Parts: sequence; C-alpha cells; structure tokens
Amino acid sequence: MYAIVENGSKQYKAEVGSIIRFEKLSANVGDKVEFDVLMVSDENGIKVADEAKAFKAVGEVLEQGKDKKVIVFKYKAKKNERKKQGHRQPFTAVKILEIVAK
Repeated sequence: MYAIVENGSKQYKAEVGSIIRFEKLSANVGDKVEFDVLMVSDENGIKVADEAKAFKAVGEVLEQGKDKKVIVFKYKAKKNERKKQGHRQPFTAVKILEIVAK
C-alpha cells in the first residue's frame, strides 16, 4: 500500500516505513505530523479525488537538517563580472508510520 502526499506544492510517494525528505516543516524532532493524501493504492485498487481525501498519512519527524551544498555561479562573458554563491536547502526527514482513513 502506498499513497501520494502533498506538501509545499510538491508531491511525494509515501509507503509505510519509508523515510521522506520534505521541505522544512515547523515541527520538532519526535513530533507526529499528518499529510493530505491525493491518491491511495492498496489491494482494492486505486482511490483518487474524494475517495482519497478520506485518508491521511501520519509520520514522525526524524531529523531537521540541510542538504549538500549547491554551487551557483553567474558570469557575463567578456565583462570580468563573476558571482559565486552556495546554497544549502533546509529539509525535514519524516518516517511514514501509517496511512489510515480519517
């Protein structure tokens, strides 16, 4: 059984026991969080729309952290204009505990 959950206008495939890195959530380590479900696939088939809204995914926050650094390098050719930046995207690691009906 798996579900497609939405968070931060992004969609993630969530299975029980899987660990997903969401964009930073305002929750502490050990907190329980719930996610809206867009689609559920189980032994009875696939449920979408109103049928899927009857489900929720519950997870536990494992970690708050930052991803690996991404280098952003901008330059203009022949103008001796260069700008180098680094960016580390914050994330929240969540372990999906269950996918249940509301």
